Amino acid sequence: MFKLACIGLDTSHAVKFTELIQGPAKNVDTLQVVSCMRFPSPFQSEADQDKRQEIVEKLGVKVTRSFAEAVKDVDGILVEINDPTLHLEYFKMAAAAELPVFLDKPMADTVENGREIYNIAKKNNIRVWSSSSLRFTPEIRECCASVKSPILANVFGPLGKAPAGSSLIWYGVHTFEMLMTIMGPGAQSVFARKDAKGVVATIEYKDGRRAIAECNEGCFQYGGRAQNAETAKSYNVNASTAEILYSNLITAISDFFVKNAVPVSFEDTFEIQAMLDAAEKSVASGKAEKVESL
Repeated sequence: MFKLACIGLDTSHAVKFTELIQGPAKNVDTLQVVSCMRFPSPFQSEADQDKRQEIVEKLGVKVTRSFAEAVKDVDGILVEINDPTLHLEYFKMAAAAELPVFLDKPMADTVENGREIYNIAKKNNIRVWSSSSLRFTPEIRECCASVKSPILANVFGPLGKAPAGSSLIWYGVHTFEMLMTIMGPGAQSVFARKDAKGVVATIEYKDGRRAIAECNEGCFQYGGRAQNAETAKSYNVNASTAEILYSNLITAISDFFVKNAVPVSFEDTFEIQAMLDAAEKSVASGKAEKVESL
């Protein structure tokens, strides 16, 4: 059994992922979360973290406030911290422990910190990947299988309000993850504007392709459309339960830790971060902004 430490208790993922790994609804037999580190966070009250602690403890997880204690005698780390401003700090600690890491979305709070995570991982030969669960939903996989080499795409998803930091980077990552899944890499520039309903971004690609990403306030559906010269395919994601939304991601996490698979390249993940960064800059500047590269 591959033993994991979960770092962070301020996201529902810390509970939901543990339940899918070793609870009654589990869908893998290869992993076990044995420890969890918690700490104060603007994203979740201490009282609510207490409730989450009770749930994971019933699943056999030891909860601590010490990173060193949490990662002692484990084989890998789940960085499940809702606050992306802390991702670089805790990735540095994980890298020092020389353990493979799943870094929950978004990869970082800024493109600069995302680049530093990449450089640390490369320098220290640390296996790491990051992704939103939206990439792995059956609906988007069917869409991608139906439309080969798309030249146009439109994706939409919610824009949640971040208790701290950028809402676009914190929650818009889901929508941009779907965009990357459909279109692949090669984004060149982003023009984004904010209105009463959220943020709408137009993404131009180096080869002339185009995409639109809508991050919508007050609407909680995920979906989109992919199109090439011959066909178009729309999809809507069923996000009604954690089992439906996260099961394929948990399988990918298992494959990463146990089979040394690379579910998503770091280069693609960095481009998602760079598109979000460009979108945020564009909202502020009122003009198209360049998508940075590694």
